[in-house]
Amino acid sequence: MALIGSRVDRTSFDQQVRLSLCALDPDEGYRLDAELVLETPFLLRDAAGEWHELDPGTGVSLAPVLALYGQSVTSVDVRDSGALVVDFQDGAGLWVGPDPQYESWHLTGHGIDPIMVGPGGEEDWLR
Repeated sequence: MALIGSRVDRTSFDQQVRLSLCALDPDEGYRLDAELVLETPFLLRDAAGEWHELDPGTGVSLAPVLALYGQSVTSVDVRDSGALVVDFQDGAGLWVGPDPQYESWHLTGHGIDPIMVGPGGEEDWLR
């Protein structure tokens, strides 16, 4: 997947959690400039292996996400149900599954095919 090797260049929070992911090609500039938006509760594994249950819109409790800044993506898996699993170079990772009522996550930008996982996941997600 195009995200492998990209780096988290920005994290931001409001009612959503946003990760800006970029990857440069030495000859051509940006090969990837994407944004991953998490809109429902998700799990974050920190570099020490501790899991955090996080919920967008909860302010300071989202602090563990800040540790992703500057990290490179080492693996990405979008499962049949629309669950997203991302691993990072320092051992951190995140998991966000489909939500029965709301859009759980989406990925848009340059260098990738957009993905949106809507309510219910498997039956309603677009790829």
